[in-house]
Amino acid sequence: MTPRQEQILNTIVEQYAEIAAPVGSITLAKLFGVSPATIRADMAELEELGFLTQTHTSSGRIPTDRGYRFYVNSIQEGTVKELGTHTQRALEGRIHSRSLPETTIKNAVDTLVELTQNLGLATIGDNLYLSGLSNLFAQPEFARGEGVREVAKLLDNLEPWMREAAPGEPLSVYIGSENPIGGTSGCSLIISKFNSPYSNNSYIGVLGPTRQSYAQVMKLVKRTGELLEKAL
Repeated sequence: MTPRQEQILNTIVEQYAEIAAPVGSITLAKLFGVSPATIRADMAELEELGFLTQTHTSSGRIPTDRGYRFYVNSIQEGTVKELGTHTQRALEGRIHSRSLPETTIKNAVDTLVELTQNLGLATIGDNLYLSGLSNLFAQPEFARGEGVREVAKLLDNLEPWMREAAPGEPLSVYIGSENPIGGTSGCSLIISKFNSPYSNNSYIGVLGPTRQSYAQVMKLVKRTGELLEKAL
């Protein structure tokens, strides 16, 4: 993959997250200052490598799970900027040690739901707290009921899977088919591990469509886990 192709892939991931529609060569040509034909050639090569796919013959491209994984890995390996001041204050204002642990965790989840417009989740003891389910099913991917059954399967089995798998990283990202359950649901799970009075393997995170703003959501989830551990 050439440096320009990597930039094209990253741009498609970010634009598709915003517009929920395939990204075309004309739009990218304006951004990169080259001809649409040059962009189409790069996109065709990225598609051949498995990073992009074409939903219709005449349409633009959208990322595949492999494309998202490449993008997420590049974020994790690079320098991650801090959250904006407003967002940081919103988190800190809702996550503090003056509340009961259960209330603090629920407040953290509800704040993530508001900030990401995804479904939020956290383990509280042996239970899984969920909030914002309507956000998930309001996404364009699920507006016509496609994939809803797979999403439901994922949610039904998420608690036992998290207990069994016990991801050990401060931040773990499972993209689409990487999910051991509901792999065809078109969802990504982003979770942060933190220590709590309930367990040293407590988790908080979000579940949303594979089409999402990973850079921002990953920063939010990781920072929320850090604040929770400090507060608890």
